[in-house]
Amino acid sequence: MADLEIRDLHVEADGTELLHGVDLDLDKGTTLALMGPNGSGKSTLAYSIAGHPAYDITKGTITWKGEPIQELLPDERARLGVFLAMQYPVEVPGVSLTNFLRTAVNAVNEEDVPVREFMTRLRSEMSQLGVDESFLQRSVNEGFSGGEKKRFEILQAALLRPELAVLDETDSGLDVDALKIVAEGVNRLKGPDLGVLIITHYTRILRYIQPDQVHVMFEGRIVASGGPELADELEEHGYENIKDLKASV
Repeated sequence: MADLEIRDLHVEADGTELLHGVDLDLDKGTTLALMGPNGSGKSTLAYSIAGHPAYDITKGTITWKGEPIQELLPDERARLGVFLAMQYPVEVPGVSLTNFLRTAVNAVNEEDVPVREFMTRLRSEMSQLGVDESFLQRSVNEGFSGGEKKRFEILQAALLRPELAVLDETDSGLDVDALKIVAEGVNRLKGPDLGVLIITHYTRILRYIQPDQVHVMFEGRIVASGGPELADELEEHGYENIKDLKASV
């Protein structure tokens, strides 16, 4: 049994079915890449795993470490080690980055981490990700560039230490330098206690974060699976043959 098992998952939003029976397995210690064109359902799957209330699971199951989680609230899933790095991180005016992160760490750990210990960890992780300490006084994501928002998402993961990290289009909007920094941050987190699901359109992030397996999604279904070489094929041929893949499943 895989640590994350998704079986026959059907998901609706605003009365429209977006996922039509998705099956997916992911074990801790492995990295999966989920690729596909815009509107294929990749972000819907990410939000469904994390428990976004706008997405209604009408059929199927999401099981994490042997426990069905599709009925759990997002914060309950987070306490079980599930983390989502969002494609479009939201601004939270008036809430300082420091307070936000410490509150999140305390909530997930279900205990208060001493301030000095927390700040030492925070400053260390910020340094690794190239985040200036002036950000400690800023509100969450307010006025952040696209690259700064994505670094902040990885900073959250580094502090929360999840067991499942779903990275939804973490590479979007990043220049080459920012992409390398974010990828290095993800690679530092990787290990036997973390499963990573990278959702992306393009292969460029996969040059820095090596997946164990690649899945292709189209029109709400996974239509192809393979090793890292599948991403290379998509890089060469694009999604031109995606309909043929869909017809074969």
